[in-house]
Amino acid sequence: MTPQEEILQLRAQLHQHNYNYYVLNQPTISDYDFDQLMHRLEDLEMFYPQFADPNSPTQRVGSDLSQSFRQVPHRYPMLSLANTYSEADVRDFYERVRSGLGGEPFEIVAEMKYDGLSISLTYVDGQLTQAVTRGDGEKGDDVTANVRTIRSIPLTLRPGSDYPREFEIRGEILMPWTSFEALNREREAREEPLFANPRNAASGTLKSQKSELVAQRRLDAYLYYLLGDELPADGYHYENLQKARQWGFKISEGMKKCHSVEDILDFINYWDTERKNLPVATDGIVLKVNSLRQQRQLGYTAKSPRWAIAYKFQAERACTRLEEVTYQVGRTGAITPVANMQPVQLAGTVVKRASLHNADIIRQLDLHLGDMVYVEKGGEIIPKVVGVDKTRRSPDMQPVQFIKTCPECGAPLVRIEGEAAHYCPNDTSCPPQIKGRIEHYISRRAMNIESLGPETVDDYYQQGLIRDVADLYQIQPQQISGVRGTKERSALKIVESIRQSTQVPFERVVFAIGIRFVGETTAKLLARHFHSMDTLRQATLDQLLEVEGVGQVIAQSVIDYFHEPRNVEVIERLRQAGVQMEISADESAGASTALAGQSVVISGIFTHHSRDEYKALIERHGGKNVGSISAKTSFVLAGDNMGPSKQEKARKLGIRLVNEDEFLQMIE
Repeated sequence: MTPQEEILQLRAQLHQHNYNYYVLNQPTISDYDFDQLMHRLEDLEMFYPQFADPNSPTQRVGSDLSQSFRQVPHRYPMLSLANTYSEADVRDFYERVRSGLGGEPFEIVAEMKYDGLSISLTYVDGQLTQAVTRGDGEKGDDVTANVRTIRSIPLTLRPGSDYPREFEIRGEILMPWTSFEALNREREAREEPLFANPRNAASGTLKSQKSELVAQRRLDAYLYYLLGDELPADGYHYENLQKARQWGFKISEGMKKCHSVEDILDFINYWDTERKNLPVATDGIVLKVNSLRQQRQLGYTAKSPRWAIAYKFQAERACTRLEEVTYQVGRTGAITPVANMQPVQLAGTVVKRASLHNADIIRQLDLHLGDMVYVEKGGEIIPKVVGVDKTRRSPDMQPVQFIKTCPECGAPLVRIEGEAAHYCPNDTSCPPQIKGRIEHYISRRAMNIESLGPETVDDYYQQGLIRDVADLYQIQPQQISGVRGTKERSALKIVESIRQSTQVPFERVVFAIGIRFVGETTAKLLARHFHSMDTLRQATLDQLLEVEGVGQVIAQSVIDYFHEPRNVEVIERLRQAGVQMEISADESAGASTALAGQSVVISGIFTHHSRDEYKALIERHGGKNVGSISAKTSFVLAGDNMGPSKQEKARKLGIRLVNEDEFLQMIE
């Protein structure tokens, strides 16, 4: 067998095993055997690059290279569906279809409405060639590289299938509950904002600039509509999807052909309960006329097809007893009240805690201890208290009073005017704040000390090794060898990782030190305006307010931070450890005011630099990056494949397009 023949054979085997595992859920070989086949294919492709194929199973891992999304027009517009929430609306839809078809017999296909991100996949000669998001319905983002990492989407259709030479299939990209919960646990450990629901998480993941990250998050996909000029099955939607299942696509088992309104309502009632056992989020039922000829006859309104409608389930609600309200202290000192309730089953999980967010929410709900409260999740995984059954409240129940002192250190709480949250001001000796600031400091977007995590920080804190971020740079390998099973080599790696963080650029240091209300973007603005920690420390309120994007609250927070002697001491110890305290000479030398006061939109694909690099160049030379074209836009930095809608908008507003070479000359 020649190398090329073996490569083709291995690809066919691995595609089949992927289909067995991710679509049929019936693996026929062990993970170990699968990995051995994959490793063999990887080795062959490395030695024979002339046989490379973007649809090879080895490409499912994605790339860590940043990419830009170009906009692609849809061959067939992706319209939204009209929504309904009642049995009466379903009956009205059925009668409208009957009337529109002049009494001709018809079938309705009822199928699950998955709560994810709409996608359109194009196949030519059995190969995936393009994946495009819904976008505005007329055009969407080309996310083909990211979609190739989703293992339930076939890269190559099953051999011997009778698929058309070219067709489009649409569906929904989802994040399964297990992947979603694992992702939120990771984000919670890093004190990053949690995704509200799997749909948001799937959308954010699919729009990631790195397909490697998409591969790690284990997205899934269900396909539900076939389009093309040479479709099989004599023009029936349900039968087309059964064909697509044979070709290798993941098609929902939750489908039924209905011949009456009663059939439809039985299907809805069944899945209103049974959907809670599904591995992915659903939020309703879609009803479609089965005949494609009848679909064409019924036609479209301006926004949606007349032959289809979406029935939305009501958010699931449970009633349980409020037993206690406890309070958590975050990294910035923000106090979050938490409702502790009698455990109750809700949307497939047992719920016993729900965030109450702040004192205003408690007051609006008029919560009393012992109240019977209504809890909802709907499509969200994060439970919330949405109401109180006051008819079941007894006279002796006491209203919930928001605490006045920190539950961890006892300091009197403060509330900044205009802010919803209460804060513990004792940021120098309140344990959750101390550990939270250290965890923030070591995080990827701050100092990126990869060898440490929240559990390790807690261990070091409990042992007295660290009380602030500067203590990290005093740790010696012998002090931590053996902590949580840390071996000598691991201890050396941790110390080296801490030492390497001294090379992190100044703007990330400003973010890492944890000034309240100063996020990544504000930290960059402050660093580039003041150039050094000393200048920033000495800035007056008026000088801080001169920085674009810095308002009264942020400016006062910066001043308060540097007025605290303990913070100044930590800064000085970081300086002695070698942490960057000013903009580097290279950055300073390359800076100018060439783009001062100009707002720039970036669009298209570039040759000389990545989009992120161009954004940094714009900021370094005094310009401002903006996301959309308006009358205030100074110019558009236009690369290849700039979206036609942006070009047209720029033309109408008289905004000039600047190519890469022209732009680089502008900032020389």
